[in-house]
Order: sequence, then structure tokens, then C-alpha cells
Amino acid sequence: MKLQVFNDLPREEYLFCGHTACPGCAATLSVRYLTKALGKKTVFVITASCFSIIAGQPPLRTLDLNVYHCPFPSSAAVGSGLKRGLTAAGDDQTQVLVLAGDGGTFDIGLQGLSAAAERNEDIIFVCYDNEAYMNTGMQRSSASPYGSQSNTTPAPLAKPTPKKDIMSIIAAHAIPYAATATVAYPRDLLAKFSKAGTIKGFRFFHLLSPCPPGWGIESDETIELSRLAVETGVFPLYELEDGEFVTLSHKPEKLLPVADYLRPQRRFSTLTAADHEKIQNSVEHGWKKLLARAGNR
Repeated sequence: MKLQVFNDLPREEYLFCGHTACPGCAATLSVRYLTKALGKKTVFVITASCFSIIAGQPPLRTLDLNVYHCPFPSSAAVGSGLKRGLTAAGDDQTQVLVLAGDGGTFDIGLQGLSAAAERNEDIIFVCYDNEAYMNTGMQRSSASPYGSQSNTTPAPLAKPTPKKDIMSIIAAHAIPYAATATVAYPRDLLAKFSKAGTIKGFRFFHLLSPCPPGWGIESDETIELSRLAVETGVFPLYELEDGEFVTLSHKPEKLLPVADYLRPQRRFSTLTAADHEKIQNSVEHGWKKLLARAGNR
């Protein structure tokens, strides 16, 4: 694949080198990009996750920004309180960004997330989705896709149920802004976070974040897998405003076979031809629904 060079990305860096993330960690690269878009006046609230370890503790910190660590289920509540406190102190400029994995979003943090979204709290909630509880031993979450293996769904069993549709749940709250993004399309990611920085109220991001050890891929395959997720229709890139579909950010001329995305990942090694067909049909059904929504725009 031809190497892409992006010389027009912001030069500022808020993520120190020498951090403790695994090689090829998409979550870390995602944070590097999104901080470039949001800038210095950003405070992180980080729940229990891989990134609560990666962010570190002073003086061995990873981010050149203020960070507040919190327990697993409370990130949205803590972020809401922090933003209200800043506002009460006369600071309306600092962005409060809640960073959580899929466990802290889809599962343990869902109640607090829903409550903050319903109240339209003025925060940005970012889910970096590596599709399992990677930090605590690679156990399945409700974000784990059908047929994937984990330490709680080992071969030959694999996960028998589909991934929870978090964006539909978020859309039901009719929040001002929500979007999907991935590091394979950095300009799209930067543009969406820059846009979110100009909006008041609750904003939500769903970032697909391939995890080399958890997915069974090599550390240099992160970008390629992220791109394949989009090009196969497994993870479409789009935006919502006030709960309504706005735009499809990237529309492949023709979707690649889902097997191209599944086969490189050892977590899908037990899938049969029938499983591949089932997943392909599910992806195509979801893609047609999304195109129908896009056609009305």
C-alpha cells in the first residue's frame, strides 16, 4: 500500500513520546489527533481503561494537559461536575473531554452516559472502542462483535451475540452532535473534533480503535484494519446532529468483502463460511439503511 504523508496536520503535540501504550495502539494515536484539534484548553476525565494506565501519574505523565482520573461508572458524572465547576468559576472556554473505552461506555458507564446526554451537559464524551475489556485481560464486552474470541468467549465458542449499536442509543437522546471516526482517516477525525469544539452541549464520539494484542494483529496493521473496517462497511463514518443523520463522511464506491477485514484477525479464526455470510449480510443490511438515510440529505 502506498505510504500517505500528511504535511498539513497541526504541528502542536500534547501527547509525550515514551508512553506505555502497546505498539500500534489506535487509542493513543486517536488521542494524539483529537488533542491537536481541541488544543491546550482541554481537560481530560479518564475512567478505568487502558488509557488510565497510559496517561500515567505525575511526574510520569503522558499528556501535556490536565487529567482527572475517576472510577469506572462515573466518568460522565465527573465530567459534568467538572464542567459546571469551571463555568461557575467563570471559565467558559475550557473543554472537558471524557475518555472511556467500550467497557466504560457500552456497559459499566452507560447509565451515567445516558443521564449526562439527557441533561445535555456541555462536555465531549469520547469512546475509543477496542471491542473488549483489554486492560483487565481481554474479556468480552457488549461492544465485542459476533464471532469474536476473548478470554471469556474462547475458541471454539466465540461471542454468539452481535455488537451493541451505541450510536442508535446516542441518537435517541437527540444530543447536539455525534460522530464516528477512525485514525485511518485523520483529516476526517480532525475536522469532526474541530467542529465539536465549536458546539455547546453534549457531544459524543465513537472511535474504532484496533488493539493488536486483543485482536490478534501485528502492531503495524492498525491503520490498515481501521481502513478496512470503513471500506467494508463494518464501521461507517458519519455525523448526527440533534439525533438526526447529517452526512456520510466517506462513501466507498463499492464495499470490499467483509472477509477482507475478518481474516487478518486471530480473534475471528473460528469463523466458518456460514459465519462469514451471516456477518456479510448483516453489514450489507446496515449499509443499505445508512445509504437510505444519506439519500434524504
